[in-house]
Amino acid sequence: MLLWFVATSLTAMRWFFGDPAIDHRLIVAGALLPDVMHAATGGAPFVHSLALPAGGLVAVMLATVGRRRARRRWLALPIGFFWHQAFEGAWIQPALFWWPVGGDTAGATLPLATRSVWLIGIMELVGLAGCWWIWRASGMAHSSAARTDFWRSGRLAYREGPQYRRRGG
Repeated sequence: MLLWFVATSLTAMRWFFGDPAIDHRLIVAGALLPDVMHAATGGAPFVHSLALPAGGLVAVMLATVGRRRARRRWLALPIGFFWHQAFEGAWIQPALFWWPVGGDTAGATLPLATRSVWLIGIMELVGLAGCWWIWRASGMAHSSAARTDFWRSGRLAYREGPQYRRRGG
């Protein structure tokens, strides 16, 4: 699945965080990277566990001590990992999700493997519709400036809905 993770992670970022300044390219990369890692490692259990996003979060925090701008940018990657786990349904397999403390993962299966081909197809169609909505709502359908801004900075400027506001202080 590809479009499902792109659309759900970007939509979740939009509605839960509402921060147009975050690098949405890294959110997408973080949402897709666990499946790439799964293929590269032959299905290592850490890829579908909470250990991956938590470890990524710790790594970014340690690597960016004293560099606020870099931290703000690179935190998007482990946030994308978290969105992948949420929208994959990794929590359905507790032994796999809580690896290495959750028990034996020998009997655990990839959450995607438990779904029918029809359900996966429907999820991808929902992802396609979500990507279309993001394309339109962020202005990229009608503005080359919005598309350029996304490719250069990762920013999505939505025209309606929740807006990011800095608190005065």
